[in-house]
Amino acid sequence: MQASPSDLTGRARLRQAALRLFAERGFAATSARAVAAEAGLSPALVIHHFGSKEGLRTAVDEEVLARLGAALRELDPGGGDLMASLGEVSARMFGADPLLRGYLRRVLQEDSAASAALFGRLLEGARTELERLAATEGGHVDGDLEWAPLQMLCLILGPLLLEPVMQPNLNRPMFDPDVLAHRSAANQRLLRRGLFGADPAAGSSTARNTGTGKQRG
Repeated sequence: MQASPSDLTGRARLRQAALRLFAERGFAATSARAVAAEAGLSPALVIHHFGSKEGLRTAVDEEVLARLGAALRELDPGGGDLMASLGEVSARMFGADPLLRGYLRRVLQEDSAASAALFGRLLEGARTELERLAATEGGHVDGDLEWAPLQMLCLILGPLLLEPVMQPNLNRPMFDPDVLAHRSAANQRLLRRGLFGADPAAGSSTARNTGTGKQRG
């Protein structure tokens, strides 16, 4: 259960207010004064607690990453299907928290060093989870190790970033629990089997070797 604003320290109230306003308006369009007003506190406390608006943004990013990390740490690699569990965690977090979705969408679409740094932290996490998955999915990754963590992030963050244009093309809310479960299962099939399940280069080689390919004169 989330604490009410009155139960939070001034620092936590400012951080939550910043999360809301940054998600709604973006970082550049939100002043430190507006965050303080949203939190019901003096603007001077932003500087007191965080040093600057940039410092406040860093604190919000760290809070978001801490929430994601805490959810992932609860997973037990030996507790069954880790890939399914990871899918359930990401679906539950993003599905239940439109504010978190809105914040990440705003931040990751900004052209700034801070947004690139946040994505870099998410990418580090994806690499770590890929290693955990490899240990439970046969001990190796049958794919391009440079791109695999980026591809995983695209599957997870793509719907979040594209929600405003994807939703009008769907007949159900895309973060509805049943829709999330369906999409998560589809992502797992894609990761495990590939979209077509065959290497085109190997297929061409097989065709040549069996005489079904084009013969040279």
